[in-house]
Amino acid sequence: MPRGFFITFEGLDGSGKTTQLRLLHKWMAEQSHTVTTLRQPGGTKLGEGIRELIVSSKGEAAVGPIDSFTELALMFADRAQSIAEIIRPALGRGEIVLCDRYTDSSEAYQGGGRGLGSETILGLHRLLCGNLQPDLTVLLLPDFNASLARARRRDGDESRFEQEHNDFFQRVWDAYKVIAAREPGRVVLIEGNASIEEVHATILEEVTTRLFS
Repeated sequence: MPRGFFITFEGLDGSGKTTQLRLLHKWMAEQSHTVTTLRQPGGTKLGEGIRELIVSSKGEAAVGPIDSFTELALMFADRAQSIAEIIRPALGRGEIVLCDRYTDSSEAYQGGGRGLGSETILGLHRLLCGNLQPDLTVLLLPDFNASLARARRRDGDESRFEQEHNDFFQRVWDAYKVIAAREPGRVVLIEGNASIEEVHATILEEVTTRLFS
């Protein structure tokens, strides 16, 4: 049985990453590929509970302020569970796995935004995730201010991170750029304000080159 292929999508909220993941999923399904999609945090019963706690503004309102290291530990608890329950089994069946956020998000948001540092995150990744790395990461970094504006305009309860100040998101942005520069073989960085269709075409080109060549 062929080994599966693991693709992650990264970027600030409001960058369009979830839209692009859905478009890629649709295209792959049309090509008769077996695809598993999930989000982090979330994707499992445990993960959705963690998501409600640390992504929703209601979670912190219910339990009080969440320490940065506690936030990081919960993110990795979610990640370890989704790897064991969903990602590794799907890859073992030869499926394509599309994941909305992965360890790069922790390196950017907790390592950069919260100031916990990359080495802390990468050490936890090695320990708790078996160092499972994506085959391809799509990193969307359109205009910084436009991304923040879109994220803050969205309705819904998942607004805890959107309440952070711009300097927090600038640190997240900078951390993402460091990741892209460090791992150009894995990370496809898409910058600027191209249309949804243009970004999708770029992603398809990268995926077909890596997956089918």
